[in-house]
Amino acid sequence: MLKHDWPIPDNVAMAITNRFGGVSVSPFDSLNLGLHVGDKPQHVLANRAILSQQLSLPAEPTWLEQVHGTKVIDAGRLITTTTAIIADGSYSNQFGHVCAVMTADCLPILLCNKQGTEVAAVHAGWRGLCEGVIEQALAMFRSPPSTLIAYLGPAIGPVAFEVGNEVRNAFINQEPQASRCFIAHNSKYLGDLVGLAKLRLSAAGVIQSYSADVCTFSNPDYFSYRRDMQTGRMASLIWLKS
Repeated sequence: MLKHDWPIPDNVAMAITNRFGGVSVSPFDSLNLGLHVGDKPQHVLANRAILSQQLSLPAEPTWLEQVHGTKVIDAGRLITTTTAIIADGSYSNQFGHVCAVMTADCLPILLCNKQGTEVAAVHAGWRGLCEGVIEQALAMFRSPPSTLIAYLGPAIGPVAFEVGNEVRNAFINQEPQASRCFIAHNSKYLGDLVGLAKLRLSAAGVIQSYSADVCTFSNPDYFSYRRDMQTGRMASLIWLKS
């Protein structure tokens, strides 16, 4: 698990996994939590059971089929079904729902209000981030953005996140200040995904945010799709204690 000293409301619990402590074998070794990456399903389910036991989760996490979009669902309004939940974020204001997203370079963002009564988990790749997944998540909260806290987990860092001019232009066309999050590199650009997320959070009124400052591409303790292609997925989870 990622160790951090972030201030968290008393009624909120959160966790961000690394790649250790599970049963999956290479190239998914070992705590792969994604069923969609080619790992043996029985290994993934065993890893999820290990995670639930280790964290004493109040319920099975709301696992999403993430599509790099902007849809954020209310976990409390879900009807029990075997159908995949297609979304890139989940929100809850009730005990008994664990919001979760999976990543392997994209940015996981956990949100809560300072009162400890509302939480959300967001999967922010560059496309979803640019198209407004953060804003969609914030719109689920009853609390104003100025009373929210954002926690940004491990993601690909600006030393490794090479993108084309079309990605840079997409952000700058929405917010000119986004230009400071890109550095020219070999006819392309190195992008700062965390910096872009903080810019969007700040523009939306979220003034308190914390980041892990861990690059998944550079740190072998974390899964990285861009580094390894076939690999596992970490999870970032947040839930209410009561």
